[in-house]
Amino acid sequence: MATEAKRVKVDDASERLQDFLQWCDRVGLVLSKKVCLSTEGTVADYGMLAKEDIEEGEVLFTIPRSALLHQETTKVSALLKKEKSSLESSSGWVPLLLALLYESTSPESHWRPYLSLWPGFKALDHPMFWSKEERDKLLKGTGVPEAVATDLSNIQREYTDIVLPFIMRHPELWNPNTHTLELYTQLVAFVMAYSFQEPQEEDDDEDDEEQRAPNPPMMVPMADMLNHVSKHNANLEFSPDSLKMVSVRRLRKDEEVFNTYGQMANWQLLHMYGFTEPYPENSNDTADIPVACLYQAAAQDVQSEPERQLFDERFKVLSQMMEENAAFVFSDQGCLTDSELHSALKLLCMSQEEFSEFRDNEGWEDDDEDDDDKISHAFSNEGLPDLKSSWKRLIHEAARLTLRSYGDAELESDRKLMEDGADLKGRSSRRWRALQVRFGQKVILHRLLELTSS
Repeated sequence: MATEAKRVKVDDASERLQDFLQWCDRVGLVLSKKVCLSTEGTVADYGMLAKEDIEEGEVLFTIPRSALLHQETTKVSALLKKEKSSLESSSGWVPLLLALLYESTSPESHWRPYLSLWPGFKALDHPMFWSKEERDKLLKGTGVPEAVATDLSNIQREYTDIVLPFIMRHPELWNPNTHTLELYTQLVAFVMAYSFQEPQEEDDDEDDEEQRAPNPPMMVPMADMLNHVSKHNANLEFSPDSLKMVSVRRLRKDEEVFNTYGQMANWQLLHMYGFTEPYPENSNDTADIPVACLYQAAAQDVQSEPERQLFDERFKVLSQMMEENAAFVFSDQGCLTDSELHSALKLLCMSQEEFSEFRDNEGWEDDDEDDDDKISHAFSNEGLPDLKSSWKRLIHEAARLTLRSYGDAELESDRKLMEDGADLKGRSSRRWRALQVRFGQKVILHRLLELTSS
């Protein structure tokens, strides 16, 4: 029975795929004869395979801009444009999400063959759809539970304050009984996992560049069928009339075509896309050390009340320099936020006289030690062992405190699961994906402990 159910599921997916390909022909989306979409032989439910060898620089498919789904190409675009001011939000996603609410539930939607590839959006398995107990148990210390909590709070507020009032004003197009918070949340995950943002055009005026809001997300049929790996072999290129997926290296026959979603650590991939790259294949994996852990590490040296006051003053300055809930990011090569870590350590390890001078000057004067290249080297894996002992001790202790936040800081217990946990493997296993995140982060932090041990 299980085999029969699986075959029916595959057949359904294949039928939806054929409907989608016919739709692509109608909208002018051109697919190279050297590639094909498939439900088999790929790392996820859908993917693209090379039917023959492909050289670097070949166009795999071309998407006309009229085939992109966003707030300006939907049937309700005029209304969304008219009421644009009432749809503003911190995410900037509301117009697209309202368009998707309408198009995904309209039997006559022009986009139905495309959106039907994800029936009811039920297959999405972002951590936001896990129970809180699962997130807290499996992903403790990784930063994902906190990110999801923020997401869910923002989604509910956005739906309640902006989307629902808009829906109620337009009952001829939307229905609160159909276009619910649950569906809205599923569509947020869909946008997180499958949308693209067009890069900003380069501008010589840096001030204008800083003030310009990022381009809103859009759905890009065909491009979103490609799966991601850090060592990708294709890339999406934007032009005024179309978008093109281009090979960035040679592909062999039967090789899967992989796009890139950017330089993303496993915790980001799981949070935003619902999957992870198997350890150690993700060359972009990172681990965060929260500023709070650096604070705890430095506070351990405070012995007297005058020292406490001085320490609190220093940390107040540090808090003004960094965003709330900020963290120092480490990869397997060293610290990626080296300038921020350098400033924090320099500030926290100042003598009272140096700090007084720092306050009087409203900052410190640049010196040779503040050269960007020198800082970058100092906080790389090669440079960390040669840091000042006081700086190494703070990094070491902050890393140790961060590891404690996982509940089980021992690396070997997770390593044993990685080696023996064949029953956990598979893209449907939440425990396996959580383990990939947790283990990758712990490896980086344990390496940091070794590099900063005196």
